[in-house]
Amino acid sequence: MVDTQGNAGAAWAAAPIDRWAPGQTIADRFLDTAATHPDRVALRARRGDGWTELTYRDLAERVGRAAAGLLSLGLEPGDRVALMMRNIPEFHVVDLAAVFCGLIPVSLPPCSPPDQVAYLAGHSRARLAVTEDACFFERFSVMRHELPHVEHAIVLRGSDELGLAGAWPASRLSEREPLDLVEAARRLTPDTPATIVYTSGTTGPPKGVVLTHRNVVWAVQAYLDLLDVDPVGLRTVSYLPMAHVTERMVNYLAVLSGFEVTTCRDPSLVTDHARQVRPQVLFGTPAVWKGIHAGVRAALDTTPEVASRVDAAIAATGPIVDRRAAGTATADDERTWATLDETVLRPLRRLVGLDDLRWAMTGGAPTAPDLVRWYRAVGVPLSESYGLSETTGPVTWAPQGARPGTVGPAVPGVRVFLADDGEICCQGGNVFAGYLDDPQATAAVLDADGTFRTGDLGVMDDDGHVRVVDRKDELIMTADGETVGPAGLEAALETLPPVGRACAVGARRCYVAALLVLDPDAAPAWARERGIEAPSLAALAGDERMAAAVEHEVDRVMTPFDPTERVRRVTVLADQWRPDGEELTPTGKLRRSSIHAKYADQIDAMYR
Repeated sequence: MVDTQGNAGAAWAAAPIDRWAPGQTIADRFLDTAATHPDRVALRARRGDGWTELTYRDLAERVGRAAAGLLSLGLEPGDRVALMMRNIPEFHVVDLAAVFCGLIPVSLPPCSPPDQVAYLAGHSRARLAVTEDACFFERFSVMRHELPHVEHAIVLRGSDELGLAGAWPASRLSEREPLDLVEAARRLTPDTPATIVYTSGTTGPPKGVVLTHRNVVWAVQAYLDLLDVDPVGLRTVSYLPMAHVTERMVNYLAVLSGFEVTTCRDPSLVTDHARQVRPQVLFGTPAVWKGIHAGVRAALDTTPEVASRVDAAIAATGPIVDRRAAGTATADDERTWATLDETVLRPLRRLVGLDDLRWAMTGGAPTAPDLVRWYRAVGVPLSESYGLSETTGPVTWAPQGARPGTVGPAVPGVRVFLADDGEICCQGGNVFAGYLDDPQATAAVLDADGTFRTGDLGVMDDDGHVRVVDRKDELIMTADGETVGPAGLEAALETLPPVGRACAVGARRCYVAALLVLDPDAAPAWARERGIEAPSLAALAGDERMAAAVEHEVDRVMTPFDPTERVRRVTVLADQWRPDGEELTPTGKLRRSSIHAKYADQIDAMYR
């Protein structure tokens, strides 16, 4: 059994973080921040050509009024509240208001169709639905016959004008005398459930992960210990759905610690927001970081002279980054870095608003090491983290000493170890209370001593840095008896500019193959650079020249893998795989069984 601990080499125990935050709740931490920094900006949002801002004093006042409005509906502690909104300031108001009332907020992915809404709201037995607008409200309304527990709905925008039947307007949450938040906080304990986060549902119906106040405060404190700076006033852009556990936790970290959070309703506008906000902390999934990289490369390709200067700078700074990480960088290295940063790299980062980033995190899926190296070479301190809904987000992360290809060592206060079969296991105050109404599923992953078995396989180096190999239940067993992890292959394939998503296949086959979905924005331009023109994405996917060009690139990115693992054949697809569709979960993970069934003919053809 291989073991690591997140307490700077001290024997692992729960005590350190408990001492930092004895008996605290989300409510305690928020009230502390609001009282200490009342005039600091808490939330910003784009409104037309300008910005609206809420200070921590404003936010606390709105939370108090919203809490009073929630209680006026007859809700009681322990009741669940379904929240369906994009990334807007109102989410934070309603989420915190529910917490102060002892209610349990459940965030639903904005992309969820009506049947998924019915499942999540029904399984959680939500008594209240709070939606951003009439469109989201309609997804509850059409499924009302399947939602007997939902007694009330509040629509935050447009309900007054539309006269929606069965929906309270936003004024229900804004026109009452504020609840006494200090008194309300006294009724909460660290063991009070704080929220329910649903799993992706890659292998079955999503499960409701019950997270307590202790879980959230523990995770927040672990982040703060890693950042090791005064967090007040740090700028971040929040743009991913709040159903994503890492985005939810980064936002709890922010509003409980005094960050300035700029919300972004449309993830495609994150670069536009970043240019104006210049965030200092930013989380993104691998797809987000790949998209920014692709945008930069596309812009550079229009000016070959500039592209040549940038490529030369990256070729010089890449080895310097490695030597810095190893502690062997020389004075000449630092002078070279300073010169290239001033003349080439900082202007490049400024173009996408990343020139002031101090912590950049990726997670939620494997990130190609070459992508991490590229960002670090241009001066963006990108590092890969690892966590799950069941661990309230963070399990491992090394924001300062990132090693591309690994997800870092255990975060403070968390013990991480490998079981005999290589499964990653952990203990700590971040480990969830259990799955909602599912003791059997809980017992399958959570031991009596608090050990959570993640279902992921990993390896660990001598310094405790973890490399995630793959999900135990997603390993591909070929006809030759070889066991292949698809996630690393897919991450490598998705670094190719024309590829949006990849799915490796090959169970009980003689070799591994893959389905490649074209990126509708990047693929046509990439093809044109190679003299391949097509009237549509579908025509491009069916073009033999495109297939040959893609296969050539696939062979190149497969070189680092063992010959028995490499993808030998690919099929190029024009279909778009969207979150919460047939192929992807709401958080963008592959629904492998559904993909295998839908594309059975294409898969078979790769083995004929």
